[in-house]
Amino acid sequence: MINKQKIGLCLSGGGYRAAAYHMGTLRKLREMDILDKIDVISSNSGGSIAAATYCLNKSDWKSFENQMLKGLSKNMIFRLVPRLVIVLLVYGLSTWFLWRYLNAYTLMGTTTVLFLIMGFFQYQILPFSQRNEKSYKDFFVGRSQLKDLPSSPELVMNSTNMETGNPFVFATDQMGDTVYRYREGDKSITFKHKDFPIARAVAASTCVPFAFSPVRIKKRFFKPESGYKDAVPRLVDGGVYDNQGIHRLTHPKSRYKCNIIIVSDAGNDMPFKNTYRNVLSLLIRVSDVFMTRIRNLQVMELLYDSIENKQREIAYQALSWSPEHSINKFIDSVLDGNVLDYVWKSHKITEADIERKDRTEMTVKLKQSIDYEAIVKTANDDVQTKLARSVGTNLVPINQTKQKALINHAYVMTELQVRLYCPSMVG
Repeated sequence: MINKQKIGLCLSGGGYRAAAYHMGTLRKLREMDILDKIDVISSNSGGSIAAATYCLNKSDWKSFENQMLKGLSKNMIFRLVPRLVIVLLVYGLSTWFLWRYLNAYTLMGTTTVLFLIMGFFQYQILPFSQRNEKSYKDFFVGRSQLKDLPSSPELVMNSTNMETGNPFVFATDQMGDTVYRYREGDKSITFKHKDFPIARAVAASTCVPFAFSPVRIKKRFFKPESGYKDAVPRLVDGGVYDNQGIHRLTHPKSRYKCNIIIVSDAGNDMPFKNTYRNVLSLLIRVSDVFMTRIRNLQVMELLYDSIENKQREIAYQALSWSPEHSINKFIDSVLDGNVLDYVWKSHKITEADIERKDRTEMTVKLKQSIDYEAIVKTANDDVQTKLARSVGTNLVPINQTKQKALINHAYVMTELQVRLYCPSMVG
């Protein structure tokens, strides 16, 4: 907290790419003496990997970085292969047996039944999220439970409850879904959060639909346990609802609402593609379009368009942004009325500059105010930037060169945006 202003940090989703990217954000905030003043961290998917690991190692920065870098070199997807191989082997042997001893019609019918069983009971046969949970436990967070998280910052890991269509959160002091909590009469359902495994919470937050089986909440975590009969939460990736984690820190009725917000977004621009050869590839591309559209709408609605948010200091930076564009984007925001008056005035910009739309004068003042040249001196070159943006949003290992490119991009962009948009934090 700074000047009695509650500070929130959002760490977006994006698999291992996001986890590595947010290391750069956390490193820069620590260097700027801001990290210890963060009150709430709201995270999704890959952001939850970084956030949970940081909070559990808050007092030992070197251990945090070592744990992250070591974990990001591990292949979580490879750990899913043995179970898949066993299923395919059983399926193949069954098909061979039927082909060998039965006629063609019986083979076709039985194979169809086996295929349908696999389709309808995929998540029971291949519970990949359980394997993911074990990987998070082994690589990042150990056997820690929610009660092991520090009281400050408050960590809020977000997932999406497919039963209610609402966020389901795992936090320092609670877990649950508001739809359950505010049911009429005495039907309210809450959850016993203290002993809930952090690895399972991270698995829920990173549970990409289609790829992984939805995460369930066992009966012993319901309060009362009879609520297990009334609610069947099925949890998937928090990014389905809000990939940047902004909602939790900006909603007017949220207990985690903050006055100053820093957003670290590992999202990238949609690349050009020409691979629409079948229904599956087209569906994947359609999903990408939906997610990008939702992301853009959420950023505008939750950060800039609402009246309440125009009273906040908000520093937003993304992998898809470049340092050389940060000044122009700030000027655009000033001219659009999306920057608080005292923020642009702190950079010596005048009303006359704005009335004349004197971008040249404003650029000079901004660069002097934040010492722009010193900040971008260590920025990635074009090759490193392209390398960072080439990393996918999966859970396969990231080599050291790509890790460094991701970390450094976030490191530079974080300082630029915080110094531009949150002057009260840098005094």
